[in-house]
Amino acid sequence: MEEIEAFLAVIETGSQTAAARRLGRSVQAVNRSLLALEHSVGVELVRRTTRKSFATEAGLAFYRRVKPAFSEISEARLEAASRRAEPSGLLRVSAPVLFGSTFVAPALADFIARYPRIKADLQGSDRPIDVVGGGFDLAIRIRDLPDSSLKARRLGELRTVVYAAPGYLDRHGRPHRPDDLVRHQCILHGTREGETGAWRFQVRGRVRNVRVSGCFRTDNVAASHAAACHGLGIGYGPFWQIAELFDRGALEILLEEFEAPRIPVQAVFPPSGMPPAKTRLFAELLAERLKRERL
Repeated sequence: MEEIEAFLAVIETGSQTAAARRLGRSVQAVNRSLLALEHSVGVELVRRTTRKSFATEAGLAFYRRVKPAFSEISEARLEAASRRAEPSGLLRVSAPVLFGSTFVAPALADFIARYPRIKADLQGSDRPIDVVGGGFDLAIRIRDLPDSSLKARRLGELRTVVYAAPGYLDRHGRPHRPDDLVRHQCILHGTREGETGAWRFQVRGRVRNVRVSGCFRTDNVAASHAAACHGLGIGYGPFWQIAELFDRGALEILLEEFEAPRIPVQAVFPPSGMPPAKTRLFAELLAERLKRERL
């Protein structure tokens, strides 16, 4: 590793003297490392002059192959070393309100029990927040991420389902295809009166939207579920939110064969460097917990 490190430093700084300053070694030690590396590969990698050093053609090709691998090894060593120390300090997390209270808060409780030197700050927001500007260590996003400088880790996937109360289905019949929904009362999400909703489905391998309408609209998840249970119409949303109602028989799942592709749950981190141990370890714990949930 010292030989590779010296080679990379010489190429990137342009001289053995500058490389020695970067590495905290003597110029002679850097030169010995270069000679040993060139001897082991059997070709000249660096052309030296009294003032500058630059890569030969073979050295440039070697640099392009070695640099990414060296960076990966260095990060792996830092990660392994960080696991020896117990995580500590404040862990700031942002998550959607209901998902945060249902899954993230219990995971944080487990994390603090495991690492008592951790303090947690969980902020709920259903709108995308500025991870860097807000000073967050980690944010939970339930969607595909646009191109971004943020780092991300996939934690799980959410199933989106159509559901209704048995009483509603007895009175109005059961839809058999997504297009049948246009003849049903559907529970709408949002605040704009008169606006119809668009529900996503997968039909013959392609995603399509179906416009629905109904007599009841709400921006409150609990109210939406209550309306469905009372037979006001057909609902649409994440399975985890209605799993208990389904288990009790209060709601039935419809159109399962047309369910839309599952939505990713992702943890995003600030872009600078490798996330600290407290952040990575919490993301791992949350991912493990979500594997055991019916999402």
